[in-house]
Amino acid sequence: MSDEKGTTGATVVGQQQVEVAVLAGGCFWGVEEILRDVPGVLDTEVGYTGGWLENPTYHDTHDSKSGHAESIRVTFDPSVLSYEELLERWFFRLHDPTTLNRQGNDVGTQYRSAIFPQNSQQRLAAEAVIERVNASGRWKSPITTSIEPASTWYPAEAAHQDYLRRNPGGYNCHFLRD
Repeated sequence: MSDEKGTTGATVVGQQQVEVAVLAGGCFWGVEEILRDVPGVLDTEVGYTGGWLENPTYHDTHDSKSGHAESIRVTFDPSVLSYEELLERWFFRLHDPTTLNRQGNDVGTQYRSAIFPQNSQQRLAAEAVIERVNASGRWKSPITTSIEPASTWYPAEAAHQDYLRRNPGGYNCHFLRD
């Protein structure tokens, strides 16, 4: 099976087009828990990106020691779910994008709200969505979500993958806001 990169940033796998989004919105457990069930999402993986330390561990990301954000890599079908819809309808509703380096009780740069576009089309879409969300009045404070360059993706340890599915009732500060 061959993969081909299209002009939209989508990759063709077999006969299905897929696209990847990398997002950070606080603790990756809760972000994954919500996004995995969104129609059009094919796969989720939690991990670390956006920092300077190679091969970081969960311990390395805490207290802002590595510069990495707890992030989620979402593989989705762009014919079912557009990148803009993923951001506007889901990402900007599942966390508070107005709190700098914080989600609920979780504080530090590892919990920042960030988008890591995988291509120039995603960057433009992220900028447009942030502008619309800011203008919508949904949030009383301005969006602090950063748009950061795509960087090396480091999958989190196995214990963190599908954490809330395996540990129902575990710590989660994420929910969908109206």
